[in-house]
Amino acid sequence: KKWQDEEGKKQLEKDFSAMKKYCKVIRVIAHTQMKPLPLRQKKAHVMEIQLNGGTVPEKVEWAREKLEKQIAIHNVFSQDEMIDVIGVTKGHGMKGVTSRWHTKKLPRKTHKGLRKVACIGAWHPARVSYTMARAGQKGYHHRTELNKKIYRIGRGIHIEDGKIIKNNAATNFDLTDKSITPLGGFPHYGQVNNDFIMVKGCVVGSKKRVLTLRKSLLVHTSRRDLEPIELKFIDTTSKFGHGCFQTDKEKRAFMGPQKKHLGISDKQEPQEEL
Repeated sequence: KKWQDEEGKKQLEKDFSAMKKYCKVIRVIAHTQMKPLPLRQKKAHVMEIQLNGGTVPEKVEWAREKLEKQIAIHNVFSQDEMIDVIGVTKGHGMKGVTSRWHTKKLPRKTHKGLRKVACIGAWHPARVSYTMARAGQKGYHHRTELNKKIYRIGRGIHIEDGKIIKNNAATNFDLTDKSITPLGGFPHYGQVNNDFIMVKGCVVGSKKRVLTLRKSLLVHTSRRDLEPIELKFIDTTSKFGHGCFQTDKEKRAFMGPQKKHLGISDKQEPQEEL
């Protein structure tokens, strides 16, 4: 309503001009889109993001242009960039010292258990040090991993010139028309039909857990960090078992026509004449 009413428009202009004149830090409130994802959750994740670069009036104008608009990932990050990943690790609940701190197990005949710490400190100082391994919560901790290299920023399945384009897993060396989703889908996730980002190594947390990607705070100068990456092959075989087919078409060519492709169910099987 503020945007439509004349008085409201004047007030908004006044607020924007005050921000340009007095503010030193400009932040925008952004949220994720839950509808395109194969998740049960409907509530979006809301986050405040600080704008850097340029003058304060330029930041305000940029934020005003992007208001209520979608920002694609390729507009924020770029190929071969080093980024930081912030998230919450996989939770393991209450654990003892052997699992939590990997302390040495005591000998077999130890009194009152062997998955313990034999000595938790000297007589004096008469308290347990905070550095001593103790039982407690393992996992579900907030962690920031530095320097993850972006291997690919892929576009989701889209329509171009009236054709469905889904070859976002093809490379210059492997020209097979295939999408990034492996046969049978990603375990515990499903299909990836939207824009995606592929980073080197693993990231924290369980499947479907929300992550925050951040621009690196360091200035990267090493050859390893600045090296351009060209992927030769992306494996899209099934991750549920010992997959050996890259695409559904390849599997069908090798296996031959199956019952589900012929449209014949078990109930409709032709009966032998007596």
